[in-house]
Amino acid sequence: MSEQTTPANDSVSTDDILEVARLARLGVDQTTASSYADDIDKILGIMQTISTVDTEGLAPLANIHQASQELRSDRPDADIDREHNQSVAPAVAEGLYLVPQVIE
Repeated sequence: MSEQTTPANDSVSTDDILEVARLARLGVDQTTASSYADDIDKILGIMQTISTVDTEGLAPLANIHQASQELRSDRPDADIDREHNQSVAPAVAEGLYLVPQVIE
C-alpha cells in the first residue's frame, strides 16, 4: 500500500462534500456539508501534526495486548474509610455490601 501525505494547505471544501454526497445519493444540505468540511479539515490538521512526531527507534505495536503497564503493588490504602463508606451504603451485613439479586 502506498503512503499518501496531505500537504498542510489542502482542505476539503463544502463543494467536495456535496459532490461526494451526490455520488453516494445522500441528502446533505449546504449547512451540514459546511460543518462536515470544517470537521474533516480539523481532522486533517491533527493528522498533519501527528505526522511530525519523531517515531525513530519505536517498534510498531501490532496488537494492543503486546503493551504492558507496570502495576502498583496490591496493598491496602489507608485513605479508604471503610466504616464511613459502609455507613452511607444502602445495605450492609457483616462488613459486606449487599446488592439486589440480578439473576434469578
